[in-house]
Amino acid sequence: MEVLNSNVQKQIGAFVAEDFRTAAVFNQYGIDFCCRGGRTLEEVCEKNQIDANELLGKLESVLNSKTDQSIDYKSWPLDLLVDYIEKKHHRYVEEKIPVLRQFLDKLCRVHGEKHPELITINELFTASAGELSAHLKKEELVLFPFVKKMVGATLSQGAIEAPQFGTVENPIAMMMDEHDHEGVRFRKIAELSNNYNPPVDACNTYRVTYAMLQEFEQDLHLHIHLENNILFPQAIKLEKQFH
Repeated sequence: MEVLNSNVQKQIGAFVAEDFRTAAVFNQYGIDFCCRGGRTLEEVCEKNQIDANELLGKLESVLNSKTDQSIDYKSWPLDLLVDYIEKKHHRYVEEKIPVLRQFLDKLCRVHGEKHPELITINELFTASAGELSAHLKKEELVLFPFVKKMVGATLSQGAIEAPQFGTVENPIAMMMDEHDHEGVRFRKIAELSNNYNPPVDACNTYRVTYAMLQEFEQDLHLHIHLENNILFPQAIKLEKQFH
C-alpha cells in the first residue's frame, strides 16, 4: 500500500513518461494525460470520482509487465527526441491533413443535411489544421533549433548566445498553450462523432474518415505527450546549466 499511496501524488504525465503503455489505462477512464498531464493522480480521481486504488492497481500492473515494445523516450538524447518528433509526428500531421480535409468536405456535401454534426466536425478540424501547421513551423524554426544548439554546446563544453526569445520557457509556454487548445478541440470532435463511431447508415468513406480522425487524435496525444512531459521539462532543465 505504501507504494500505491506515494504514487497518488505523482503527476499523470509522469506515469506516461515512464511508460507510454499507461496511456491506455488513462484513456479507459477518460483522463487526458497529454495536455492536462500536470495534474496529480489524486486530483484526477477526486474530480472524476474514480477509485484511486483501483486505478493505481491497473497502472502498477502495466508498469510491472515490462515488454521489449515499451520505448524509454526519457533516456533519449534531446536532439534525437527532437528529430524523432519532427520526422515522425510532424510529417504525419502534414501528410494526413489534406486527406482528412478532402474526406470531410465530401462527407459534408453528401451527408451534411442528415448529419449536421459533420459540418461542425469539419469546421473544427479545418481550424485545427491551420493552427497545427503554424504551430509545427514555430517549433521547427525557433524552438527545436535552440534545443539542438544547447545539446551541441553541452557536448563541446561551449557557451550559447542568449536567444531572442529570452529563455526557452517562453516559446515552451506558448507551445503548451496551443497544445491545450488542440486538446479541447479534439475532445469536441470525439464527442460530436460519438467517439468516432459512425452511424449505422454510414458509407465506407464515412467509416474511413472517422477511423482516420481517431488515429490522428491518438498520434496527436503521443506527440503532445513527448513534448509536454519529456522534451520541454528537459529543455528547461538543460538551459539552466548555462546560467
